[in-house]
Amino acid sequence: METVAFCLILSYLLGNILHVYSLKKKFSLGITLIELLLVTGIIATLTSIAVPTYSGYRDKVNNAEATAQITGIELIIDRFYAENGRGPHNLAEVGKGGLLDPWGNTYEYLDIVNAGPGDQPRKWGPIHPINTDYDLYSKGKDGKSKAPLTAAFSRDDIVRARDGQYVGLVSDI
Repeated sequence: METVAFCLILSYLLGNILHVYSLKKKFSLGITLIELLLVTGIIATLTSIAVPTYSGYRDKVNNAEATAQITGIELIIDRFYAENGRGPHNLAEVGKGGLLDPWGNTYEYLDIVNAGPGDQPRKWGPIHPINTDYDLYSKGKDGKSKAPLTAAFSRDDIVRARDGQYVGLVSDI
Protein backbone atom coordinates (compact mmCIF):
# COMPACT_ATOMS: atom_id res chain seq x y z
CA MET A 1 0.00 0.00 0.00
CA GLU A 2 2.85 2.37 0.81
CA THR A 3 4.41 1.63 -2.58
CA VAL A 4 1.18 2.54 -4.38
CA ALA A 5 0.90 5.81 -2.45
CA PHE A 6 4.53 6.63 -3.24
CA CYS A 7 3.96 5.93 -6.95
CA LEU A 8 0.86 8.14 -7.00
CA ILE A 9 2.68 11.01 -5.33
CA LEU A 10 5.63 10.63 -7.69
CA SER A 11 3.39 10.60 -10.76
CA TYR A 12 1.55 13.69 -9.46
CA LEU A 13 4.86 15.52 -9.04
CA LEU A 14 5.97 14.43 -12.50
CA GLY A 15 2.73 15.78 -13.95
CA ASN A 16 3.23 19.11 -12.20
CA ILE A 17 6.85 19.36 -13.40
CA LEU A 18 5.86 18.66 -16.99
CA HIS A 19 2.97 21.14 -16.74
CA VAL A 20 5.30 23.90 -15.49
CA TYR A 21 7.77 23.17 -18.29
CA SER A 22 4.99 23.30 -20.88
CA LEU A 23 3.85 26.71 -19.57
CA LYS A 24 7.40 28.11 -19.61
CA LYS A 25 8.15 26.82 -23.07
CA LYS A 26 4.85 27.52 -24.73
CA PHE A 27 6.46 28.15 -28.08
CA SER A 28 9.29 25.62 -27.77
CA LEU A 29 8.92 22.47 -29.85
CA GLY A 30 11.85 20.44 -28.47
CA ILE A 31 12.97 19.08 -25.13
CA THR A 32 16.33 19.55 -23.54
CA LEU A 33 18.70 16.78 -22.52
CA ILE A 34 18.10 17.63 -18.85
CA GLU A 35 14.35 17.20 -19.27
CA LEU A 36 14.84 13.89 -21.03
CA LEU A 37 17.18 12.65 -18.29
CA LEU A 38 14.74 13.78 -15.59
CA VAL A 39 11.81 11.93 -17.16
CA THR A 40 13.96 8.83 -17.77
CA GLY A 41 15.11 8.87 -14.13
CA ILE A 42 11.55 9.13 -12.84
CA ILE A 43 10.38 6.30 -15.10
CA ALA A 44 13.31 4.13 -13.97
CA THR A 45 12.46 4.84 -10.31
CA LEU A 46 8.81 3.93 -10.82
CA THR A 47 9.81 0.74 -12.65
CA SER A 48 12.25 -0.29 -9.94
CA ILE A 49 9.43 0.01 -7.41
CA ALA A 50 6.69 -1.61 -9.50
CA VAL A 51 8.48 -4.73 -10.78
CA PRO A 52 9.37 -6.28 -7.39
CA THR A 53 5.92 -5.42 -6.06
CA TYR A 54 4.28 -7.15 -9.03
CA SER A 55 6.57 -10.18 -8.69
CA GLY A 56 5.65 -10.58 -5.03
CA TYR A 57 1.97 -10.27 -5.89
CA ARG A 58 2.31 -12.84 -8.70
CA ASP A 59 4.01 -15.31 -6.31
CA LYS A 60 1.15 -14.98 -3.81
CA VAL A 61 -1.43 -15.56 -6.55
CA ASN A 62 0.41 -18.66 -7.84
CA ASN A 63 0.75 -20.05 -4.30
CA ALA A 64 -2.96 -19.54 -3.67
CA GLU A 65 -3.85 -21.19 -6.98
CA ALA A 66 -1.65 -24.23 -6.26
CA THR A 67 -3.13 -24.51 -2.75
CA ALA A 68 -6.66 -24.47 -4.19
CA GLN A 69 -5.79 -27.08 -6.82
CA ILE A 70 -4.21 -29.38 -4.23
CA THR A 71 -7.30 -29.04 -2.04
CA GLY A 72 -9.47 -29.98 -5.03
CA ILE A 73 -7.31 -32.99 -5.88
CA GLU A 74 -7.39 -34.02 -2.22
CA LEU A 75 -11.20 -34.13 -2.32
CA ILE A 76 -11.14 -36.30 -5.44
CA ILE A 77 -8.61 -38.68 -3.85
CA ASP A 78 -10.67 -38.89 -0.64
CA ARG A 79 -13.76 -39.77 -2.69
CA PHE A 80 -11.71 -42.45 -4.49
CA TYR A 81 -10.70 -43.85 -1.07
CA ALA A 82 -14.34 -43.96 0.01
CA GLU A 83 -15.53 -45.66 -3.18
CA ASN A 84 -12.70 -48.18 -3.64
CA GLY A 85 -11.36 -48.82 -0.14
CA ARG A 86 -7.84 -47.95 -1.29
CA GLY A 87 -5.88 -45.01 -2.58
CA PRO A 88 -5.17 -44.45 -6.26
CA HIS A 89 -1.80 -45.65 -7.54
CA ASN A 90 -1.25 -42.31 -9.30
CA LEU A 91 -3.07 -39.10 -10.16
CA ALA A 92 -4.00 -40.41 -13.62
CA GLU A 93 -6.24 -42.98 -11.92
CA VAL A 94 -8.41 -40.11 -10.60
CA GLY A 95 -8.22 -38.09 -13.84
CA LYS A 96 -5.61 -35.57 -12.69
CA GLY A 97 -2.46 -37.10 -14.18
CA GLY A 98 -1.59 -34.26 -16.54
CA LEU A 99 -2.64 -31.39 -14.30
CA LEU A 100 0.05 -28.70 -14.11
CA ASP A 101 0.69 -26.34 -11.22
CA PRO A 102 0.91 -22.57 -11.87
CA TRP A 103 4.63 -22.91 -12.66
CA GLY A 104 4.11 -25.57 -15.35
CA ASN A 105 5.13 -28.65 -13.33
CA THR A 106 2.98 -31.71 -12.70
CA TYR A 107 1.68 -32.32 -9.20
CA GLU A 108 3.46 -35.06 -7.28
CA TYR A 109 1.56 -37.88 -5.57
CA LEU A 110 2.71 -40.83 -3.46
CA ASP A 111 0.39 -43.43 -1.94
CA ILE A 112 2.29 -43.99 1.31
CA VAL A 113 0.24 -47.05 2.32
CA ASN A 114 1.22 -48.92 -0.86
CA ALA A 115 4.61 -47.26 -1.44
CA GLY A 116 7.48 -49.30 -2.79
CA PRO A 117 10.88 -49.60 -1.12
CA GLY A 118 12.36 -46.76 -3.23
CA ASP A 119 9.50 -44.36 -2.58
CA GLN A 120 10.23 -41.85 0.13
CA PRO A 121 7.43 -39.94 1.89
CA ARG A 122 7.87 -36.26 2.67
CA LYS A 123 9.20 -35.43 6.14
CA TRP A 124 9.62 -32.30 8.19
CA GLY A 125 11.48 -32.01 11.49
CA PRO A 126 9.06 -33.06 14.23
CA ILE A 127 6.54 -34.57 11.78
CA HIS A 128 8.04 -37.67 10.18
CA PRO A 129 6.38 -38.43 7.76
CA ILE A 130 4.11 -35.41 7.25
CA ASN A 131 1.23 -37.67 6.14
CA THR A 132 0.25 -41.24 6.96
CA ASP A 133 -2.02 -41.84 3.95
CA TYR A 134 -0.57 -40.07 0.89
CA ASP A 135 1.67 -37.19 -0.13
CA LEU A 136 0.40 -34.59 -2.58
CA TYR A 137 2.44 -31.51 -3.46
CA SER A 138 3.66 -29.00 -6.01
CA LYS A 139 7.39 -28.45 -6.44
CA GLY A 140 6.80 -24.70 -6.29
CA LYS A 141 8.35 -21.82 -8.17
CA ASP A 142 11.83 -23.33 -8.61
CA GLY A 143 10.48 -26.72 -9.81
CA LYS A 144 12.85 -28.59 -7.47
CA SER A 145 12.14 -30.55 -4.32
CA LYS A 146 13.67 -32.96 -1.82
CA ALA A 147 11.95 -35.34 0.62
CA PRO A 148 12.95 -33.42 3.74
CA LEU A 149 11.00 -30.17 3.72
CA THR A 150 13.85 -28.47 5.57
CA ALA A 151 15.97 -28.63 2.37
CA ALA A 152 16.43 -25.31 0.57
CA PHE A 153 14.83 -26.71 -2.62
CA SER A 154 11.65 -27.58 -0.71
CA ARG A 155 10.98 -24.24 1.01
CA ASP A 156 8.81 -22.98 -1.88
CA ASP A 157 6.80 -26.22 -2.28
CA ILE A 158 3.05 -26.23 -1.76
CA VAL A 159 2.25 -29.35 0.29
CA ARG A 160 -0.54 -31.28 1.90
CA ALA A 161 0.53 -32.09 5.48
CA ARG A 162 -0.85 -33.65 8.67
CA ASP A 163 -3.21 -35.87 6.64
CA GLY A 164 -4.90 -32.87 5.06
CA GLN A 165 -5.10 -30.57 8.07
CA TYR A 166 -2.67 -28.21 6.35
CA VAL A 167 -2.33 -27.32 2.68
CA GLY A 168 0.03 -24.49 1.80
CA LEU A 169 3.54 -23.19 1.49
CA VAL A 170 6.25 -25.19 3.26
CA SER A 171 7.86 -22.05 4.66
CA ASP A 172 4.56 -21.27 6.45
CA ILE A 173 4.34 -24.58 8.33
